[in-house]
Amino acid sequence: MCSFCRSTLVRDGEALLRIGTSAELFDDHSPLQLGAGGTHQGVRFTLVGRLQYGYEGGTWNEWHALFDNGPDGQRSGWLSEDNGAYVFAFESPLPADAPALDTLTAGQRVLAGGRAWDVASVVRAHLIAAQGELPRPPQLHGDFVVADLRSGNDEVATLDGSDPGQIGWSIGRPVLLSAMAMRGLAEGAKEKTLGARGIECPNCGNALAITLASTKSLSCNQCNAVVDISAGVGGELSHYAQNNSGEGGLEPQIPLGRSGTLKLGTSEAQPWQVVGYQERCDIPAPGDDEEQTFWREYLLYHREHGFAFLVDSEDGWSWVRPITGAPQVKGNRAQYRGANYQEKYTYDARVTWVQGEFYWKVVRGERATVTDYVGTGRDSKKRLSREQTRSGGAIASGKVGTEVVWSAGETLDAAVVADAFGIPAAERAAMQRDVAPVGAKRISTTTLILIIVVLFIVVSALSECSSSDRCDELRQTFGPNSNEYRQCVAQRGSGTSSRTSGGSWGGGGGHK
Repeated sequence: MCSFCRSTLVRDGEALLRIGTSAELFDDHSPLQLGAGGTHQGVRFTLVGRLQYGYEGGTWNEWHALFDNGPDGQRSGWLSEDNGAYVFAFESPLPADAPALDTLTAGQRVLAGGRAWDVASVVRAHLIAAQGELPRPPQLHGDFVVADLRSGNDEVATLDGSDPGQIGWSIGRPVLLSAMAMRGLAEGAKEKTLGARGIECPNCGNALAITLASTKSLSCNQCNAVVDISAGVGGELSHYAQNNSGEGGLEPQIPLGRSGTLKLGTSEAQPWQVVGYQERCDIPAPGDDEEQTFWREYLLYHREHGFAFLVDSEDGWSWVRPITGAPQVKGNRAQYRGANYQEKYTYDARVTWVQGEFYWKVVRGERATVTDYVGTGRDSKKRLSREQTRSGGAIASGKVGTEVVWSAGETLDAAVVADAFGIPAAERAAMQRDVAPVGAKRISTTTLILIIVVLFIVVSALSECSSSDRCDELRQTFGPNSNEYRQCVAQRGSGTSSRTSGGSWGGGGGHK
């Protein structure tokens, strides 16, 4: 790929053939760039090429890594982005038992290479741009289907239909840039600001500054419209108006742009910057009169560790980060990296309010089916969440774009969050939440009334039985004509009760 005119040149022996022109790359937050290198599995590599793909929900990059000569000669690999994290993958022959692309649905479990995989996403994508040296000519025109599969061993497999002649198959594992001793990374501050990129809000004309180059949607700070820029700055912009200012008119308790140092699944605490904020609510099922629940999510960004979510709900504060693998689920239990989880809730959720910037295209009323799990035993502070967007369906039915995302994390104390982000003492009380016990779900008003009625009937029955037994005892002791027995029968008929021995309300013994 010519870096000057973006021509695509194919080498055939000693000859070069120009087959087309690549589009301009849409810059992003990644610190990776051509010429950067590192060490993976003990062998040094250099990034020599790049493919940038787009789909309905945004874009992603795949970097062509060329390894130094080894016993097997030069070897190519692909360092790709995965929800803000990184995966190193290598191409392999397509397994004989691999499923057909046009039969896959997100959330499905399939066999490939004699192993079980969970289908995480099935999307229709297209090549946006290419850069540097590539092992084969890129498909410059048209779209294709790509499916991501995930295993319980943190592996990611990809079925790639970008080559019209064959289906590609690759398997990768998550990696950390720091663990690969990367060198030659792009210069940039941990808190990225690109003031040169700006657009006008299509709703009110206000100037919008884009601070993260990976942003696919952002909100206008004047009219609160949410603007879709997934097509790139200068592309056709779409937007939707928001008619409120968050639940109860409240602003985020942690200001956008602020950084806090937290240990979110990393060996050491790292500075995380708040770049986005959204409010969500559950969608009660038809006939379900449970009270609707709202919660808040802060999107956090770190240049090398990607993205994380800080969640503020009625159950307290927690954090989660998207994971590469797929937890093992059996019934209402799940297991991930040696920790055991119990299903707590399954519900449909909807986005109600958005502020800041997001690395995916936020859609008005965006819905997802969510299943939340809580850790058991010594893992009680751990959290696991599964979200499936859109309705499932095979490619043949035209329903392409479903995705299943697993996230894992832990609970956090409100004081830890407040300290990390420098929340003033006067504002900290508003961050405290009543932490519900594990498995405790909000009870609807109707259900509460039914419980009270049942308890009243049970108590009344027990009281009747107790009173009847007491009267029989008095009858046997004092006789059927005694004042004691007659008084007991009269009190039982009137619905009142009395104590006949110690344990009075005022303490001390004696009859009352």
